[in-house]
Amino acid sequence: MNKRPFGRPGWKVGEIGFGAWAIGGSWGNVSEQDAEATLHAALDAGVSFLDTADVYGSGRSERLIARVLKERGQGDVFVATKVGRQLNPHVAEAYTAEALMRFVEGSLERLQIEALDLVQLHCPPTEVYYRPDVFEALDRMVEAGKLKHYGVSVEKVEEAIKALEYPIASVQIIYNLFRQRPAELFFRLARERQVAVIARVPLASGLLTGKLRVDSQFALDDHRAFNRHGEAFDVGETFSGVPFEIGLQAVEEMRAVAGDVPMAQFALRWILMNEAVSVVIPGARNPEQAVSNAQAAELPALSVDQMEAAKAIYDRLIHPHVHQRW
Repeated sequence: MNKRPFGRPGWKVGEIGFGAWAIGGSWGNVSEQDAEATLHAALDAGVSFLDTADVYGSGRSERLIARVLKERGQGDVFVATKVGRQLNPHVAEAYTAEALMRFVEGSLERLQIEALDLVQLHCPPTEVYYRPDVFEALDRMVEAGKLKHYGVSVEKVEEAIKALEYPIASVQIIYNLFRQRPAELFFRLARERQVAVIARVPLASGLLTGKLRVDSQFALDDHRAFNRHGEAFDVGETFSGVPFEIGLQAVEEMRAVAGDVPMAQFALRWILMNEAVSVVIPGARNPEQAVSNAQAAELPALSVDQMEAAKAIYDRLIHPHVHQRW
């Protein structure tokens, strides 16, 4: 798999990574056996960047990753985790040095390592980006050897730009065919500061796989059922904030642009067309999905006509619903 530079840390990571939310929870049931098989398939396909969080299955995702990596004895894989969403209430003033250290210690234990490769603040309230003490606490944890680098996972482009004022290694942001705003300004600023960009929710919660229909049903513990309108967390996390029926219409039009390429692979290859992206992290619930995602890196570059057609569909159908909101 082609590797890309990962900002200031100087890492080289496979451009298709693995988002480990689905094997942790909130995507319906995935057995531990299936989760481990999916991780193995992704790593066998050249994936070298795994993204997880302490709240994915209440630590289940981190423990699964630790088990698989220990079994493989693989040392060239980077693991990024996220902290902060355990806070209840999830408010800016709760982001104390003590709380962050507690979360980091928990992730260290579950991942069975001495220092975390990358810790990201997990979509904190906007006010956190205006609190230097939070980032100073992370600096102290780097100095103490608890973590090697830190970054942020954001909901909004404005938060990403504000975060660049701090010595962060990376910004994780939703970027896909349905969320194109990050490329307008943020990507250029990130490249200037050598900050890695992790493209998350690349398939818009499955919409951009082309496999969903109007009558698609989701398990009660799947966020596509319980967060359809933002009941549990930011609605932008589910279907990228695009109204479901509008998204389905846009996907049908995108199929013609993709041609013979599977829709999910086309959507991933579109993201990789932007050199500011360091790694894209699609999730997978089974080995077949993991392998298919990785194969997107082998596709040839999209044509100018394809890029323009995709932009036109976005401008007409999607832009009014999401562009200025996030």
